[in-house]
Amino acid sequence: MGKADFLSPKAIGNRIKSKGLQKLRWYCQMCQKQCRDENGFKCHCMSESHQRQLLLASENPQQIMDSFSDEFRTEFLELLKRRFGTKRVHNNIVYNEYIGHREHVHMNATQWETLTDFTKWLGREGYCKVDETPKGWYIQYIDRDPETIRKQQEQEKKKKQDLDDEERTSKFIEDQVKKGLEGVEQNTPTFTELSRQNEEEKVAFNLNKGAGTSGTTASSSHASNALKSAAVMGSVKRKDTSQGQAKEKKKKSALDEIMEMEEQKKKTERTDYWLQPDIVVKIVTKRLGEKYYKKKAVVKEVIDRYTAIVKLVDSGDKLKLDQSHLETIIPAPGKRVLVLNGGYKGHFGILDGIIEKRFSATIEIDSGPLKGRKVEGIPYEDISKVA
Repeated sequence: MGKADFLSPKAIGNRIKSKGLQKLRWYCQMCQKQCRDENGFKCHCMSESHQRQLLLASENPQQIMDSFSDEFRTEFLELLKRRFGTKRVHNNIVYNEYIGHREHVHMNATQWETLTDFTKWLGREGYCKVDETPKGWYIQYIDRDPETIRKQQEQEKKKKQDLDDEERTSKFIEDQVKKGLEGVEQNTPTFTELSRQNEEEKVAFNLNKGAGTSGTTASSSHASNALKSAAVMGSVKRKDTSQGQAKEKKKKSALDEIMEMEEQKKKTERTDYWLQPDIVVKIVTKRLGEKYYKKKAVVKEVIDRYTAIVKLVDSGDKLKLDQSHLETIIPAPGKRVLVLNGGYKGHFGILDGIIEKRFSATIEIDSGPLKGRKVEGIPYEDISKVA
């Protein structure tokens, strides 16, 4: 019986049936051929091509098994790194995604009999961190790429620097409070109880004209003492008032200094993530091949701050990439940009000029409460073209 035509109903039906996954027991890994039923698999095993492959495999079976094992391990780890990065994930989830590809290498052709054995092997060889839970085995990819390690070290250094800035600010605040308390203790007046030198002496005022000289002298002396005490108390009150005003002024100046420091810190505040939707970026990784290297794309969605779904400008293909595989794009002067990092993060502006020696740019903010403000010295990596 002749072969069905390409557009005949039978040929179309055969192509529809061939799509998707078939039963594993009817797959021949040596010939990489998938059969649809038991009869087809039996006919394949009796064919001359299959017998020839078996003869080749019998000459060095260990080498063929090692090649299948290496291919399985490479593709599995590549999927784990590309799809999940360094996140902790259940091993069965990764395996289900891996076998979803129709041309994958089956595990029964490798040196591992079960997925658990393969997971334990990954942990022993140092490819992944593995741990067993009541829900099963979890794996976490260990990325040893020098570029990734360098970026992680930069992020840790930035976090440590931010922590040092916070400690420095808190220490400054403590010093200011301590200085204020010391000033209050030094300027606090001490009050003593009024006491008479001679308890038996009486204060008497003689208002009569014919009063004796001795009574007048005693009354005048006591009156002068009372006036002196009143003058001293008045001077103490004025001194307390002036000291209170000085203290209030000192507190206000310290508070102003703290506010200025916080404002300056806010202006220089940076984060280790910069992806934003609707910006134009460039793909800088070569792992996807020359087809996507140095191609422009638009960020459509941001996932977990560090991952983006991008759409290529030329072909329209959609890819899921980490921010380390992307780079910002500086447009021509007069084009609209978005600030991605620093104190003006989230503001749209117009590119006014480029300072090539400093690798920075000048923009004019065109929206929000800061509209019309010109900002100089923004690094290239902190701005990108708006789609």
